[in-house]
Amino acid sequence: MTQRIALIGFGAMGRSLARMLAAHGDAVRCVAVLQRPGTPAGGGWPAGAVRVETVAALLAQQPDLVVECAGHAALQQHGAEVLGGGNDLLVAAVGALADAALEQRLRAAAQAGGAQVLVPAGALGALDILSAARLAGLTQVDYLSHKPARAWKGTPAEQLCALDALTAPTVFYEGTAREAALRFPQNANVAAAVALAGAGFEATRVRLMADPAAEGNRHVLHAEGAFGSFDFSVTGRVLPDNPKTSMLAPASLARGILNRGAAIALA
Repeated sequence: MTQRIALIGFGAMGRSLARMLAAHGDAVRCVAVLQRPGTPAGGGWPAGAVRVETVAALLAQQPDLVVECAGHAALQQHGAEVLGGGNDLLVAAVGALADAALEQRLRAAAQAGGAQVLVPAGALGALDILSAARLAGLTQVDYLSHKPARAWKGTPAEQLCALDALTAPTVFYEGTAREAALRFPQNANVAAAVALAGAGFEATRVRLMADPAAEGNRHVLHAEGAFGSFDFSVTGRVLPDNPKTSMLAPASLARGILNRGAAIALA
C-alpha cells in the first residue's frame, strides 16, 4: 500500500527528502506541500503534490503522515493544529522542543488528537542505544557538535568567536542541551534529539565547535550509566545548498517514513 505524506516546507531539507523517497517508487507518495504565501515552488517538486498555504488545506489531502521540514517557527505555528487533527507529525526541527511551553502544547495536542510527535535520529544516530540506556540508568551524557566554521555563520557563534579568523578547532559554547537548541536553532537539532532520547535537556552537556579545516559535520556522543558506557561518532557530508545540515538528516526522515510502511522494520 502506498503511504501518503504531506510536507511542511520545501527548502533544502524537503527537496532532499523528496528525492530520496522518489527513489523508492510507489512506497510513498507526497500529496501536498505547505508553503508560506508567495514562496516559489522551487525545483524538484514532488510529482502530483498540491501546493497549499494552510494546515486545513494540507490535511484535506488526507495524508497518513505530516513531515515538518521548515524549522522552529513552522513547528511553533503549525504543529499543534496538525496533531490536534489526529495526524502524526515527524519533525526535523527537533530543537524547537527545547522550548518547554511548546513541548507541552504539542504533547497536549497529540494526546487530544490521538496522534504522535515523531523524533528522528537525525544526523547523529545511536539514539536507539541511548534511549535503551536511559531505561537501564544514565549518569552522564555528553555531546559535541564539530562543524566547519562557515556552518556557524549567521548564528550567535559570530558574537562568540571570530569565525573567519580561526586557525584551529575552537569550542565556542559549553552548556545544556536546552540552551544550545534554543540559541542555535539552525545547528543544534541533534543536541535536542540526544536530550530527548537520554538524560533530558538540563542534564545533557553540549559543546559546539567551529573548525576552519573541517569538511563535514562531525557529531560525537558519550554516555555512561548502570548499563556501562558507549562512544559514538559520525562525520557526515553536508547538503550542497545548506552547510548547516548533514545529508543524514533528510535520510533519517526518509528512514522513519519508509519504516512505517515496511513489513519488517527496525524498532
